[in-house]
Amino acid sequence: MCGRYVMARAVGDLLAEFDAELENEIAIPPSWNVAPTDDAPIVLERLIDGGTTRQLHIARWGLVPSWAKDPRIGPKMINARSETVLEKPAFRKAVQSRRCAVPADGYYEWKQGEGRSKQPYYVHPTEGTGIVFAGLYEWWKDPSTPPGDPARWMLSMSIMTADSPPEGAEATVFGELTALHDRVPLPMSRETMAAWLDPQVDDAAGLVDLVRSGVKDVASGWRVDSVGKAVGNVRNNSPELIEPVEALF
Repeated sequence: MCGRYVMARAVGDLLAEFDAELENEIAIPPSWNVAPTDDAPIVLERLIDGGTTRQLHIARWGLVPSWAKDPRIGPKMINARSETVLEKPAFRKAVQSRRCAVPADGYYEWKQGEGRSKQPYYVHPTEGTGIVFAGLYEWWKDPSTPPGDPARWMLSMSIMTADSPPEGAEATVFGELTALHDRVPLPMSRETMAAWLDPQVDDAAGLVDLVRSGVKDVASGWRVDSVGKAVGNVRNNSPELIEPVEALF
């Protein structure tokens, strides 16, 4: 968790929403079925000429550590557990200085039924305002690519996760989330995102605690809709995937 999500907004909309700029021109086709190893937008901040600049980049989903021999490790690194991110070799350097935000419209989760049957669900904000997940990014250098080739450097990312918030009477969505999975991707408010992205803040442990502490407030505005089984095939990618349907069970 999370293993599929939706990101269908245009470049211009993302630039305006996050007050970000482009270092290089990029194209982001809308996707209603982002899967591991797909390219997706991330927002990060860099120190340039003594000032902080917020940028929009494209990153491969599935973090490839700088020390990896090849990118095949990436699909195993699509999520980073917030409880252990400070110690894990693949993430501990990234959480110190390569933190990012991962824009999403929502994400998918599956509930196991009898036998092999599974019911997919779409988790998304009730107001349709989008989600911003806490993420980490890394640059990996392909040793087989000659110097000067733009393809020599791969930018990849991972989405942080945490335990599903406990169910509370004030927001029954938490009971639904717990019934689907014991983990959730870590969402951020805009205030938390600003702190998370700041490259001048070096208190990684404090930032992780800050993001984890805000899960319940941000996720209280989510809803869970049952959707069709077509989302299970990564080749399917259209707005119809997020349309609510009657659950199978």
